[in-house]
Amino acid sequence: MKNFILDTNVLLHDPQALFKFQENNIIIPITVIEEIDRFKKDMNETGRNARMVSRILDTMREKGSLAVGIALPGQGMLRVEMFAEKHFRHLPVDLRVDSGDNRILGVALDMRDSHPEIPLVFVTKDTNLRIKADAVGLIAEDYESDKVDIQDLYSGTRSIELAAEAVDRFYSQGWLEAPEGIAPNEFVTIADSSNPSHTAICRHDAASGRIVPVRKVPKEGIWSLFARNREQSFALDVLMDDSIKLVTLVGKAGTGKTLLAIAAGLHKTAEENIYNRLLVSRPVFPLGKDLGFLPGDIEEKLTPWMQPIFDNVELLISGHESEKRHSKGYKELIAMGLLDIEPLTYIRGRSIPNQYLIVDEAQNLTPHEIKTIVTRVGEGTKIVLTGDPYQIDNPYVDSSSNGLTYLVEKFKGERIAAHVTLTRGERSELAELAANLL
Repeated sequence: MKNFILDTNVLLHDPQALFKFQENNIIIPITVIEEIDRFKKDMNETGRNARMVSRILDTMREKGSLAVGIALPGQGMLRVEMFAEKHFRHLPVDLRVDSGDNRILGVALDMRDSHPEIPLVFVTKDTNLRIKADAVGLIAEDYESDKVDIQDLYSGTRSIELAAEAVDRFYSQGWLEAPEGIAPNEFVTIADSSNPSHTAICRHDAASGRIVPVRKVPKEGIWSLFARNREQSFALDVLMDDSIKLVTLVGKAGTGKTLLAIAAGLHKTAEENIYNRLLVSRPVFPLGKDLGFLPGDIEEKLTPWMQPIFDNVELLISGHESEKRHSKGYKELIAMGLLDIEPLTYIRGRSIPNQYLIVDEAQNLTPHEIKTIVTRVGEGTKIVLTGDPYQIDNPYVDSSSNGLTYLVEKFKGERIAAHVTLTRGERSELAELAANLL
């Protein structure tokens, strides 16, 4: 058994963390309760989580005294520890400044010294606070209940070697029985074991149990866009497949994640009329944050946040216009009701049916925020989430704990979901060099 002291950001990240430490004890310093109280009126994800924590603790309080300790389902105890001046005596002189972090550290040190027979672990998602905790002699850890090792993240693709006759048979009959262990909608590059240049690219069709060819892009392209490499071909294949309701695209800057998704969405909406509308969204970071004191109306306030989306749409439309010889800018598509571009703040509470929904910069979302968004999806809607797990602005998630990588791992065995990792930059030679060298 161990004593775990939880920081405020752990509970704001996942209110259910209270029940995820098995048979161990959980100690919550009263300072954490005070900090949670300051967030309870916020109308964003943090505020909602703060209110949930308060409700959970209030419900548990009915079973006994939080000051004495309440039994948890895993046989551990939950207790709220009051702060006293004595706790500062455990801290080095430099940290005897009255702040929330220092109060929490003081409680942790006192708890460790009062119960030396029970190992104590301080859990926080604040990197600097973990460093401070380690410096004063505490065992400090990140909250890892929803972490995915980024190095082991499901890539969505694999390569296998087959005999030459098997590769020839694939080309002649258009399919092969899928080898065991391949996930639904996983892409496979099959290669001749005796001739590595004799290859084919295909996807596992779980419904038939076969690996089948990747779909060919029409000669006019997808909204005049063509795949520039194998991974982009994989991405367009699942983006254009209406039976796949959830697509995740992960890759560094310049790999074409957002551009491919928007091109497929425009094609499916404006050309094939499969979906009523293309809805493109991205976090006004953090999710739910007030737009502040930017001048102008709501559209002018949103423009700095949504400009990357506007740029991608304009690029595609300008290329499409040269082929179709008609003018239809994104504002006209918006006026026609075919395109909508808005921040994720506006999606909570809605039901989104029959739409092609793209969520850009999804790596900045927590697992709970991702769940909130995906559960908004109504009948007939396809959702595409794109992002770069190494380019994160949210201080409380990282490449392993963000919602995008969490979603990839959770859905990798589902028939209605597909994932592609893009590695090759196609924005420009300079952009590719910058992404690799800087």
